[in-house]
Amino acid sequence: MVFHVIGIGNRKTEFAGEVLSLIQGNTVFSGGHRHYELVSHLLPRAHTWLPVQSPMDQLFESYQQARKPVIVFASGDPLFYGIANTLRTKLPDAEIHTYPYFSSVQLLIHRANLNSNLLQSVSVHGRSWAALDEVIIQQKPLIGILTDPEKCPSAIAKRLLAFGYNNYSIWIGEDLEGENEKISHLGLAEAAEFTFHPLNCVVLQKETQREIGFGIADALFEGLKGRPNMITKMPVRLCSLHALDLGSKSVLWDIGFCTGSLSIEAKLRFPQLEIRAFEKRTECLKILQNNQHKFGTPGIGAYIGDIFDTDLKEVSKPQAVFIGGHGGRLNELLQLIDQHLSAGGVVVINAVQEDSVKDFITFCSTVSWKLDEPLRLKVDAHNEITILKATKEPC
Repeated sequence: MVFHVIGIGNRKTEFAGEVLSLIQGNTVFSGGHRHYELVSHLLPRAHTWLPVQSPMDQLFESYQQARKPVIVFASGDPLFYGIANTLRTKLPDAEIHTYPYFSSVQLLIHRANLNSNLLQSVSVHGRSWAALDEVIIQQKPLIGILTDPEKCPSAIAKRLLAFGYNNYSIWIGEDLEGENEKISHLGLAEAAEFTFHPLNCVVLQKETQREIGFGIADALFEGLKGRPNMITKMPVRLCSLHALDLGSKSVLWDIGFCTGSLSIEAKLRFPQLEIRAFEKRTECLKILQNNQHKFGTPGIGAYIGDIFDTDLKEVSKPQAVFIGGHGGRLNELLQLIDQHLSAGGVVVINAVQEDSVKDFITFCSTVSWKLDEPLRLKVDAHNEITILKATKEPC
């Protein structure tokens, strides 16, 4: 199969040279409804148009049945979160040629006269917030965003404000190259109140650096009322994060998160990390959320209730697990973890009781978990903590 993917702008376009010859010399074309309105005047009278729309599986079947080269029109740069990448994934043996135009984010950067060397772009169009959360926590200087009707400029502004990133301003490009083109540069609070043209994109511009230290003082976290010591102490927390070796991991389970202190420190240090946090106490959900907003860590998924009663089928498999609490059922919990932990995955526990230390060591000897040398810490007048780490060896 052969595809020629041609990027176009937001206005009727005239082509020349190779691209014009491709259009004139073929009969099977594809693109969205808006693309057809922009290029239909150029197409041969006898042509077939395959609309890019859901269900996409039917579209790819149509491509395969065409038996001819397909000319696909795409918005902007087809390799920038575009259909050319989708074609490569769905039809890996296809021959794909691309003819790019400016992406909408590039156009906005040009209109705003910003330094594109500093630009990092993400898409939330039909996607989760995860990619945006990562670059926001990293505080990239310029962040280009492809939006959608729900994750629109006002929703983006509200999300940044909710997590304390009011150190950004926002550029909005509406109907770029269209009759209603408009470029706005606003504060987040102002942008959060507006409704914008549905055809838009965004660039976030960092105005100042927000300082959030690595190694947050325990007293800064909101905790359980009347139980100020129910938190993984900062020195223990940092040693536990070191043991978890999260730089090479993609999914962390934090079991018994309580205040969420370990999850929050992990997210700040490793913003690409997918974190799934488990806790029995219902009141801890609000505590976690408050601490997330205070320290700027969106994207931590919380599960409230006994982990033994939680449906883990839809939860991403971990490469790292931190055990902050086990409710007296450590051996059962370790068996549960072993069922879900990937080979090469790491388990770290902070043990106060010697029985927990012995049970963890014994369990490691019965399965293919390689135990590291235990680390014992004592912080101020608190009980001594033993940090235990084990790695699940390949079968």
